[in-house]
Amino acid sequence: MKRLIIGAMALSLAACGSGTPPAKTARSTAKPDVVSQVAAVRAAGVNGNELQVQPLRDPQVEDLRAQAEAHEARREIKQASATLDRALVLSPGDPDLLQWQAELALLGRGWLVAEQRANDSFQNGPRLGGLCRRNWTTIAFAREGRGDAAGAAVARGQVDSCTVAPPVRM
Repeated sequence: MKRLIIGAMALSLAACGSGTPPAKTARSTAKPDVVSQVAAVRAAGVNGNELQVQPLRDPQVEDLRAQAEAHEARREIKQASATLDRALVLSPGDPDLLQWQAELALLGRGWLVAEQRANDSFQNGPRLGGLCRRNWTTIAFAREGRGDAAGAAVARGQVDSCTVAPPVRM
């Protein structure tokens, strides 16, 4: 109990500063961990409460998706993106492919491209569900990467609007 009280006192004393603003934190100058960001984007798309409908895909596009996946696994981001470009020729405007390109752009710290591709995916996609959450999470990270904290906050606020509650079953 004494340790808890002493720890609380130490924290409260530390909070009483001299009134001078703190120096820039390491977070403001450090490069974002883009691998963690992409993992967070992909995790945002997972939700067990939703029905996911996937269209039938062209076998050529599936082959290109497999190639892009292999390139990404080897951290060959430019090759993965080029492969997705070829897939988009066969399936123009495919929201899943556009979102994947946005995620690859995040890995390469291409903030403007990441935001644009995620927005294109959103415009062409269902605007609900997992893909929608991935779109807005990507946009938030891209804006954050450019230093647009207010824009990132707006994008994060949109993520919740992508989830539709399932109907009440009685």
